[in-house]
Amino acid sequence: MTAETNDRELTPEELAEIERKYDPETAFRPTGKQLGFVIAAFLVSMSVYHFYASGFGLIRELLHRGIHLSFVLGLVFLLFGFRKEHGTIVRGGITRIQGVPILDLVFSVLAVGAALYLPLLPPEIVSERVGNPSQSDVFMGTALLLLTLEATRRSVGPTLPIIALCFVAFAFFGPWMPGALKHGGSSWLGIINHLYMTNQGIYGVAIGVMAQYVFLFILFGVLATRIGLGQLFIDMAMVIAGRYSGGPAKVAIFSSAFMGTISGSSIANTVTTGALTIPAMKRVGYPAHFAAATEATASTGGQITPPILGAAAFIMVEYLEIPLRDVLAAALFPALLHYFGIFVMVHLEAKKLGLRGLRAEELPKLGLVLKDHWLSIIPLIILVYLILSGKTPDYAAVYGIIACVVVGFLNPTHRLTIPDLWGALSTGAKSTLAVGAAAATVGVVVGVVTLTGVGFRLGYVVVQTATDIGEFVGGIWPLSYFTIAQWALFFSLVLIAVACIIMGAGIPTTATYIILVAVAAPALAQLQVQPLVAHFFVFYYGVLADITPPVALAAYAAAGIAGSNPFQTGNTAFRLGIAKALVPFVFVYSPALLLVADGFTWWAFTYTLIGAMLGIFSIGVAFSGYLIAPLKTWQRWWIGLASFLFIAPGVTTMAIGLVLVAPILLWQIPQKRRHSSEIK
Repeated sequence: MTAETNDRELTPEELAEIERKYDPETAFRPTGKQLGFVIAAFLVSMSVYHFYASGFGLIRELLHRGIHLSFVLGLVFLLFGFRKEHGTIVRGGITRIQGVPILDLVFSVLAVGAALYLPLLPPEIVSERVGNPSQSDVFMGTALLLLTLEATRRSVGPTLPIIALCFVAFAFFGPWMPGALKHGGSSWLGIINHLYMTNQGIYGVAIGVMAQYVFLFILFGVLATRIGLGQLFIDMAMVIAGRYSGGPAKVAIFSSAFMGTISGSSIANTVTTGALTIPAMKRVGYPAHFAAATEATASTGGQITPPILGAAAFIMVEYLEIPLRDVLAAALFPALLHYFGIFVMVHLEAKKLGLRGLRAEELPKLGLVLKDHWLSIIPLIILVYLILSGKTPDYAAVYGIIACVVVGFLNPTHRLTIPDLWGALSTGAKSTLAVGAAAATVGVVVGVVTLTGVGFRLGYVVVQTATDIGEFVGGIWPLSYFTIAQWALFFSLVLIAVACIIMGAGIPTTATYIILVAVAAPALAQLQVQPLVAHFFVFYYGVLADITPPVALAAYAAAGIAGSNPFQTGNTAFRLGIAKALVPFVFVYSPALLLVADGFTWWAFTYTLIGAMLGIFSIGVAFSGYLIAPLKTWQRWWIGLASFLFIAPGVTTMAIGLVLVAPILLWQIPQKRRHSSEIK
């Protein structure tokens, strides 16, 4: 289908195929009916277990993590093929049972055994063996390590396992490493002891957070969508923004922002809301690549939008030892600035092209929307209330899930039946498998970091490199106005941002965050950046990878819906999301934007927010080439450079920026009438 003809709404089957194509986490293999039912039963059991364990059970930490990991690895080998599998199911034969190779069944059983071997041992025996593992410990640890890497390769892709293998090699070949990376090295027994026998490796914080918090929040999102909350968000977005110029693009922004409150997946958000908004954007006149890019960019905001965020938010809670409500408060305004930046871009594009909004007959009626869907928002209100009242995340999620089930059984519009509940529990568990496998592999990376101390070594390298660059730049007039320390901070941020984008191009956001924060936190701590700010900086740039070519998966999924060129869509999405690239620099230099950072004052927050909004608006004008009429090239460059004065926190710099931009605005006023007559 071409960009010109593909302006219809796709069928659910077509959307599922697009999501499967661009999101490796949903590329499940087809299986026979009987085995499919058995797998579904295991998935439902996984959901029921986590609901019970987090809400009402008292299970040892190591045992809980081991049971979670056994579910994840065992099911990954049943649901993900060695390669992506398409077409009909091979039901029998010597090597397969209902579409699943016998070898994968063996891997599944072995993975379950290896994951449960250590947690099922008495705690006192485990304590005695730490530092002196037995031969069976080394065998099972080696098996679990290899099976975890293979499960991650199947469900996420090869990049993360390759990174983990590089870290393991680094631990083994330490004496031969160059410069600051040189260390004493470790034997294979020592590596397995640290990665398998302690809580610093595979059974570390990452898999613990997945088991305790993330699973429940993903399940909540699936149930909330099933009882009609997703449809409420889309309909409300159409009511709020559909009638205005370029309405469908603005609907995409609002609906993706709303969906982001219950979905931490960029690609799932893109496919869910983009099925409606992308064809509508094309019908009112947006180019196909711009329509796809708008939806993709807005959907990536789901990972930075409270209250669900992504799994990284819960990792941050554990690392920083702060309440979840503080993380949500810190995330609020940076997320709003992201959506504001996209809104500015699509509004200016609509004005430049003279695009209409949706007609009254194309819009839902507010009264009918609320009448049909108001019950579905109750679980989200309960979840947010419990978090803000200081309850633990798992407590809030458990009662949010209970509220979803109760509302689902009572809601006449989206009635939840027992088969629906079975399907939701199965789908929710299935949605956690890839991120669970990735978390276990990230545990390998983190384990090597703690074993070798490489995080501080790499942090030193980053700061030293940035300082060297700063000394060179600082010697050039007028750049010498800034100190070497200021340049060192700036270039450290640039190096870390680039590393986050490159890493995020091949691995999930959560994995990127955990790996890079091990480097960024020590580096930025040397430059007196607050831990909360450093963690958010890495988190935001990891998310940006979903719309950054060459591996912009959310943009490519949107391009599949729009029938547009994927690379062109990715480039446009990056341009639309440029605000997300600037906002982290804003809150590093003015942490007040995060609300709960040290040194917060309402005055600092106010001028930082206003400056950030003016800067983002100016960047939008520069990239779109339109203010109230088309701009000349030199004017776009002028406004683009002035935008940095708005973003740099300070009343003086903001005033200078306004003075520089004002003449162009005055010049635009007589041009507006001429442009209006041309597009008519």
